[in-house]
Amino acid sequence: MKVDEAAGGAVPALTGEESLAYDPELRAMAELEVVDFGRYPGPHMNPARMFELSELLCARLAEPEIMGAVVTHGTDTLEETAYLADLRHDSEKPVAFVGAMRSSSELSFDGPANLRSGVRTVVDAGSRGRGVLVVFNQLVHAASEVAKTDAQQLDTFQSPVFGPLGFVDADGVVWARSLMWRQVIAGGRIEPAVEMLRMYSGFGSRMFDVLVEGGVKGIVVEGTGRGNVPPEALPGVERAVMAGVAVALTTRCHHGRVLDTYAYEGSGKDLRKRGVWFCGRLPGHKARIKLMAALGSAAGRDEARRLMEEGS
Repeated sequence: MKVDEAAGGAVPALTGEESLAYDPELRAMAELEVVDFGRYPGPHMNPARMFELSELLCARLAEPEIMGAVVTHGTDTLEETAYLADLRHDSEKPVAFVGAMRSSSELSFDGPANLRSGVRTVVDAGSRGRGVLVVFNQLVHAASEVAKTDAQQLDTFQSPVFGPLGFVDADGVVWARSLMWRQVIAGGRIEPAVEMLRMYSGFGSRMFDVLVEGGVKGIVVEGTGRGNVPPEALPGVERAVMAGVAVALTTRCHHGRVLDTYAYEGSGKDLRKRGVWFCGRLPGHKARIKLMAALGSAAGRDEARRLMEEGS
């Protein structure tokens, strides 16, 4: 980003080459090829563009001379794009997503430091086989776990509960842990007609009906606590399931996973009996990405449900 005086704020501005120019030493770390996919602010990265980018990554990483990739991305939707890329990433070659919380017009512009950390991570031998990574503020996170936790702070990207995979130092990456499991959903498309509803006290059925009438194929429900909904929402949930819509449940809590430990009306156990799928500990926006991938690649509903509940 760069401040545009006429627009009154920061807008996308730098090309890939201009970003590299801030740090001439990057060329000494690796042989770099720049691909200008587009200059989009984070909110402009819709699922179609995310999928297109993941396709580009898959194609380029299949080339034997390419050892990895660094993607610069707006921070608002970086979690979603990186997670979709990770779900579709079946190569041992590493991919690192980086970005900046401050624009290039500010003295404290963090883009060059994050870009250097991204390149250093990708060329590190220990990054192979770890899937898609998010590298910010010298910390290395798994795309499936990372979360943007603050609207403006430089250390906004964190891995709640389990912590980062490692950190970037001057001589390479110090790895602290590995993922026990990561999922790959192969497929040539995603299902774009997936929406998300966040539960709150007294949430009713109207929005479920609106989405079903609009032709939605999947709905991610951010339930309360362990994965529960108000009883007023149950008729809408049932009508969505009966209409063939995939309804997937996660929690609006920052930590923890959904589980059918409660048995009252609207509880997780009740929802499971009504045909709702469980998404484990994925936050709603990532569960939506996963449901898009599962519905787009699965042979049928049973396969899609298995993909959604696998590893949860």
